[in-house]
Amino acid sequence: MTLLPRPSRVLPLAALRPGPLADRYGRVKRKLRVSLTDRCNFRCPYCMPEHPHFLPRSALLTRAELRRLLRLFVGELGIARLRLTGGEPLLRRDLEQVLEDCAALRAVGLERISLTTNGALLAPRAARLKAAGLDDLNVSLDALDPQTFARLSGGREVQPVLEGIAQARAVGLPVKLNAVIVRGVNEDEILPLTRYALAQQLPLRFIEFMPLDGRGAWSRDKVVGEAEILARLRQEFGVRELPRGGDPAAYFALTSRAGQTEIGVIATVTNPFCASCDRLRLTADGALYPCLFSERGVNLRDPLRAGADDRTLAALIRDGVWHKDAGFVAHPGYTRRPIAMNALGG
Repeated sequence: MTLLPRPSRVLPLAALRPGPLADRYGRVKRKLRVSLTDRCNFRCPYCMPEHPHFLPRSALLTRAELRRLLRLFVGELGIARLRLTGGEPLLRRDLEQVLEDCAALRAVGLERISLTTNGALLAPRAARLKAAGLDDLNVSLDALDPQTFARLSGGREVQPVLEGIAQARAVGLPVKLNAVIVRGVNEDEILPLTRYALAQQLPLRFIEFMPLDGRGAWSRDKVVGEAEILARLRQEFGVRELPRGGDPAAYFALTSRAGQTEIGVIATVTNPFCASCDRLRLTADGALYPCLFSERGVNLRDPLRAGADDRTLAALIRDGVWHKDAGFVAHPGYTRRPIAMNALGG
């Protein structure tokens, strides 16, 4: 675990001056995850409440509102990478147009546009997404076994997801796989998923079950930690840790008779990476959450709709980021807030 420095005692006013978008711990923000909708066609228990209450469409940021905020984040505040999420972002009908708006921000400093999806609706839209400016995507794939997949997705089939992955690759979109591992549900999928990733030559990241699930079922004993994931992998693979970078995942090179591949482990619970966090989150209704574990967000939608100028919005953003908490290292347990993970963005 990397320790955070003591928070700066400089008055928050200092955070409102031009310069890097930084918090009081000195962490500079370069990445923004943007939720486009809180709706989803899956019902993953670690994300979605059993009986979700979705936001009215009037509460969601319009394309024009989103375009203005993202131009501010990129052009004025130094965000270099955008990741579009949901819910399920492919449920947003104007997704391709939103991507085109994002692509226009390359002229003011944007470096990369990514998408996180469950993949079930991906195949027929993959070519259009690439044409609109998408650089890469992450696909959630928690199991290959049909029954286990159905249990983790609310009864969905795995085959459309595999077809979406194949079609995305066919049109030239780089794909990464994400798998949330929950004890008693899909820890036996660790090796099959790794074999699939090796056969397909796809990057794979295992994610520890975090205390953010939509149904309040999280407990520490359901967490399959980094050490156990690696122990399972060593049953079949040689495992070598790679140098740690700025990514939330720790990466490992795997070797076997079948070949070589690379996997990552996002160990938020057993080995938090909060000290190097450079990410922020914007919800579909325009709230800025500086941390995945923030209990409240900064409302940007209402000032935007009330006619706030860019200077006022930038000041709200800088102040919210300045007061970002230490992260999971300071709040090891459930985070109480008015929205579930499907609304916050995966």
